[in-house]
Amino acid sequence: MELYLDSVDFKEIEAAFDFGFVKGLTTTPTFMHRHGITDIDGAIVKLSGMVPELQVEALGDSVDSILSEAERILSLPLKSEPVFKVPISNAGVKACKRLTDRGHRVNVHLIYTLNQAYMAMEAGAAFVCPLAGRLQDQGHDAIKLFEQCVDVIEVHGYDAKVMFSSVRHAEHVRQALLAGVHVCTVPYIVMQHLCDNSLTELGTAQFREHTQLMTLKVRDLIRAENPVCAATETLTAAMVRMTESRLGTVTLVDGSGAVHGVFTDGDLRRRLQQDGRGILDKTLEEIGYTKNPVTIGQESLLNEAVKLFKEFQVDSIVVVDGDKPVGVLDVQDIVRLGLLGPQRI
Repeated sequence: MELYLDSVDFKEIEAAFDFGFVKGLTTTPTFMHRHGITDIDGAIVKLSGMVPELQVEALGDSVDSILSEAERILSLPLKSEPVFKVPISNAGVKACKRLTDRGHRVNVHLIYTLNQAYMAMEAGAAFVCPLAGRLQDQGHDAIKLFEQCVDVIEVHGYDAKVMFSSVRHAEHVRQALLAGVHVCTVPYIVMQHLCDNSLTELGTAQFREHTQLMTLKVRDLIRAENPVCAATETLTAAMVRMTESRLGTVTLVDGSGAVHGVFTDGDLRRRLQQDGRGILDKTLEEIGYTKNPVTIGQESLLNEAVKLFKEFQVDSIVVVDGDKPVGVLDVQDIVRLGLLGPQRI
């Protein structure tokens, strides 16, 4: 089944044909009016250079007026010859036959019955185009009509293609496929959601998560800030470094610069609640801190970091190069990537 776009919006048209496999564009005077197009001929010329196949209206009240409009359109400086759209009527099928005899292609549309479709086929229409949405709006079995049109073409050997139009939603495209129609012309809003599925999105997210766990290293995720303190520095100094780094922890180092412990914002709250503001000028050694903190090498995979977060139920891990701290991995950095379950939020 060939996919066509039903639009006159130039931005939509560029986006849709960027797929690379959309075969053509169908337009209507109604679309042009809605989009405020006043230079119809200019729009037709521009569109003829944008798409592989353009279908435009050749509207008239009589055979002669339809033929005259088609010839007028052909006189424009088009990049390629369009398919002429003609509403079904006695005059329409006569004009279709004459245009077809002259080597032009015609889409006979606004079809609502099998008899109308039959007349279009007999007239040599390249496309027979019932309107699914409008038929269903009136309580008719639109899909049955499409199936009947396909059957008639197969049984009697007509050259026409059945075009499924007046598409309202993605389900119409599925129904068109199952009905065996040859062409489906859809609005861009429907086209851009045909690949959507929540299970696909979930599966893709899982693949991305597992790929990151197996390929990203801790050093790829740690922040530039690396707040450190000596145990002999005051609580106030530690608070300043936490605030400046916007991290909830400061790493304590010994005289050689090796990791000796950590002091966290949780430790800060507990000490203040227990001992009050009088501890602000005391040293971290006097107040107390967490010794032997959870650490991870900067070359470790994120998968190892996630295991540590889950095992020790901490909010941050000190990242080291050898025994020297080079940064802090915060649990929220992992959560933002979707690499840790919601239980850690």
